[in-house]
Amino acid sequence: MTSQPQGSGNQGGKNNYQLWGGRFKGQPNKALQELNNSLPFDARLYADDLDASKAYAEALTRAGHLNDAECDKLVKSLELIRYDWIERLVQFEPSDEDVHTVNERMLVALTGELGQRLHTGRSRNDQVATDMKLWLRKAIRETLGRLRQLIQAIAAQAETHLGVLMPGYTHLQRAQPVQFSHWLLSHAFALREDCLRLGELRDRANVLPLGSGALAGNPLGIDRLWLAERLGFAAVTGNSMHAVGDRDFVVDFIYCASMVSLHLSRLAEDLIIYSTKEFDFIHLDDAFTSGSSLMPQKKNPDSLELIRGISGLITSNLTGIMMTIKGTPSTYNKDLQFDKQYCFQAYDKLAQSLDIAVGVVRTLTVRSEQLEAALSPDMLATDWAYYLVRKGVPFRQAHHHIGRVVALAEQRGVDITEVPLGELQQICAAFGADIASVADYGANVQQYACVGGTSTASIVEQLRLLKKLDKELRQQS
Repeated sequence: MTSQPQGSGNQGGKNNYQLWGGRFKGQPNKALQELNNSLPFDARLYADDLDASKAYAEALTRAGHLNDAECDKLVKSLELIRYDWIERLVQFEPSDEDVHTVNERMLVALTGELGQRLHTGRSRNDQVATDMKLWLRKAIRETLGRLRQLIQAIAAQAETHLGVLMPGYTHLQRAQPVQFSHWLLSHAFALREDCLRLGELRDRANVLPLGSGALAGNPLGIDRLWLAERLGFAAVTGNSMHAVGDRDFVVDFIYCASMVSLHLSRLAEDLIIYSTKEFDFIHLDDAFTSGSSLMPQKKNPDSLELIRGISGLITSNLTGIMMTIKGTPSTYNKDLQFDKQYCFQAYDKLAQSLDIAVGVVRTLTVRSEQLEAALSPDMLATDWAYYLVRKGVPFRQAHHHIGRVVALAEQRGVDITEVPLGELQQICAAFGADIASVADYGANVQQYACVGGTSTASIVEQLRLLKKLDKELRQQS
């Protein structure tokens, strides 16, 4: 998916093969030629372009524009061109504007006039939209595969450390005791949403634009429904003008990539904080850290910081593609050539981030003692309020009473558990000697047994849901 194949082969020879030009008296300005050249980006679509061309040759044959022998020759020649790409034997010519020009030039070099007939009724407008959708199908599949690996790694750590307690944080302030596994799985469930989002995009974008021509459609009897089935699409686009100018699927993919990268950034930020000496909750493996050129003692979480930085890059690509499309009138415009730069970079950088995140999570060391040592009695305040609720006190009153207990404890420089029972009863008569039982962090965690809670039973159910997702993704891959 990430390779940019090119090389020094011999197909096509030195020529000035163009897909247009009859009405022009000269060649484009050199600066325009350089700007117009999209090969540095769209060369990676070579296989998708060849696949679509093979199917289109067969569709032309079904429509009576080629005979079987001609179709066979074109298909075999397209496979020879694929071989040259794979072996990096393709030589680009100055007149090659894009991957479509390269493939057609090479095809004509192999088949002569027959190769020029392949483009019958087809425009680069519907051709590139089709190529991008074929590429997108693979990109989504591979991204889901990487997400699956990361979710597996998180779930494995959660299973290993089930029962380990830690402070839960809101506003980066200690809030309530939770299980370390629960915190880990919060990130897995964010990634689960990403998987569902990508799956929805995969299904919604699986609509074939080929056969739309430049904008008006195809008048030559091409069976678009057959083409869709041949190329693995669920349906065909319903309006040819919309089809050639539509890049919603590109925007949607970059949006999905942005959401994944945002979730990775939040995971990275947590891990960076938890790996500091101030927290010391986890240790990162040396393989995913680096040192300082000046300070010998430093062990810097560069891998996580790069993941965090990439999030901004991918999100800027989302803004870029949206602003590009915003300024275009309907149907195809050359501005859309830049969709590939935004899309491919987002995919590549996300793939790097996911691969690194998998390694970080798989190899991190969890400091269970440090996690549990960070628990403090003030984090039991919410559970004390629930204690009063169970005694029949309305929650708002219970919240107020416990707030007074916290203020009293802070004034005296003691924990809330050290405030004498008599003084607690002066604040609220519902306090009894059994308030001492609320001081057990482990027991308090287990009371959160609702779906999605931090009790062991709830976490086991969360793990089951993730294993179910893993099975579904494995079946789809």
